[in-house]
Amino acid sequence: MSATARKKAPNAEDIRARKGGDPLVSLTAYTTPMARLMDPHCDFVLVGDSVGMVLHGLSSTLGVTMEMMILHGQAVARGLETAMMVIDMPFASYEEGPAQAFRNAARLMAETGAGAVKLEGGVEMAETIRFLVKRGIPVMAHVGLTPQSINTLGGYKVQGRDEQAETVLADARSVAEAGAFSVVLEKVPQGLADRITAEVPIPTIGIGASAGCDGQILVVDDMLGFFTAFKPKFVKRYADLGPLAEAAIAEYAAEVRARTFPAAEHVFADQAPAKGGKA
Repeated sequence: MSATARKKAPNAEDIRARKGGDPLVSLTAYTTPMARLMDPHCDFVLVGDSVGMVLHGLSSTLGVTMEMMILHGQAVARGLETAMMVIDMPFASYEEGPAQAFRNAARLMAETGAGAVKLEGGVEMAETIRFLVKRGIPVMAHVGLTPQSINTLGGYKVQGRDEQAETVLADARSVAEAGAFSVVLEKVPQGLADRITAEVPIPTIGIGASAGCDGQILVVDDMLGFFTAFKPKFVKRYADLGPLAEAAIAEYAAEVRARTFPAAEHVFADQAPAKGGKA
């Protein structure tokens, strides 16, 4: 391969083949600039319905629409070259049945260029996953804490402790058997996450699960410190950019009010400069 050859983005089967190999790296993205920053470092980037909370100020993901996902998916696609793009199916876009799910998944992929969709649910979604996969829609599954179901789960609680463990394990097995190429494990106990990782044949992607998972994902605004409404236990802040941004905005406001910005170097002369001079 030549030194200038562009690395090809992985597809769903490439991700599936990473089972038991080097850990898969993923983050969420919602904008072109952020996608460009993570593209060289991530195996896949998720256009998550978490966009509703971190960018649109919603109290949960339930208000996210197809139109919002398509808009942000198109933006993220413009920033990716070497990472695969996966896009979330929003609440109420797939739960009605396989036919509804196919129509909306096909639209998401066609209008954004995503390489796969992600949907929440285990045993109850197996038929839908199987229907989509047979029709050319790669599916990333999501079990454990499923944020679109918080009203029936009773909030953002750990899933899979004690007698719940077998239920979550059955969900993971079911989506794998249905043809999902990977499965997100959210907010499940470490021991259960390790057991699922050992027992299912597809990569597990942990978020609040275990370092033993086949990969990890975080919401980028959480790990960079931009989203500060709350901080889940499983989030590590690799930077605290929110306060830095606020301080910069405050400094700008103070300089505008003091008329020290714009300064001479930021404005233009009344006459064009001589050739070779500054504008």
